[in-house]
Parts: sequence; C-alpha cells; structure tokens
Amino acid sequence: MIWTIIATIIGVILIFISSPTSALVGWILNKFALHPKLDPKDITVTFNGMRLEEEEKNRFSTYFNEAQYVKRNHIFPGTEKSFLHPETAVIPFVINVKNRKKEMNFFLYHNDDHVDVVKQWKKKVASFSLSSEPLQNFSISEKA
Repeated sequence: MIWTIIATIIGVILIFISSPTSALVGWILNKFALHPKLDPKDITVTFNGMRLEEEEKNRFSTYFNEAQYVKRNHIFPGTEKSFLHPETAVIPFVINVKNRKKEMNFFLYHNDDHVDVVKQWKKKVASFSLSSEPLQNFSISEKA
C-alpha cells in the first residue's frame, strides 16, 4: 500500500519534470529573455533628459514590446555608444525599469532600418537589434 503511494508520487513528479506546464516554461523563458516585455507602470522613459508623458510612455512601451528581435550585437562594456554610432553623437531614448529587486536600463538608438538596444543590469551589458517601424519613427510630441 505505502509503496503504491510512493510510486505514484514519484511518477507524478517525473511527469511534471519531463513535461512542465506552459506557465512554468513561459516564466522561465521570460526570466532570462534578452528582449523582455515591459510593464508601463514599472518604467520611466526619458529622451534628452525629458520624461515622456504617461500616454507617450504607454505607446512607447507597446511599440517596444511588439518589436521583433533581429539579432544580438557583440560589444564590450563601455564601448556601446562608440560601437553603435561612431560618427555621430546620437541621443538615445532611455528606459529605466524598476520592479521589486530588478533594476535595468535600456538605451535605444534609432537607425533607418532597425533600432539598436543596449541593455544594462547589475554589472552586465548586452546589445541587440530590434525591427519596429513605429519604434524607429517614434517622436516626442511638442508641448504648446
């Protein structure tokens, strides 16, 4: 009797480990994603020192979340600006993410056919490219 219960429990555990639920898989993949989905209430977006209004921030984060990941760029920490735009001093959009213990910064540099993103968290730096026409053409509305 007891061996049957133990065998059943071990069987259930082995089934769960070999085919985890999609919620668990989604959580693990999102935890280590290079291009994570951002929640507008956890971020601040600035451009040239100016904070985006709530409506613009929500639109910007939607464009960022819907952007297609193109490729990872290999850079060395401290050289991201000169690597991405050596000939011009381009001002990036800066996304600051603060969520519980997690704090990250994203620097978005616009190009004609893609957006280069530099992600900084803790003491790590990664760079990747996104494809999103709305994000490439995003501009801050002028205040009257």
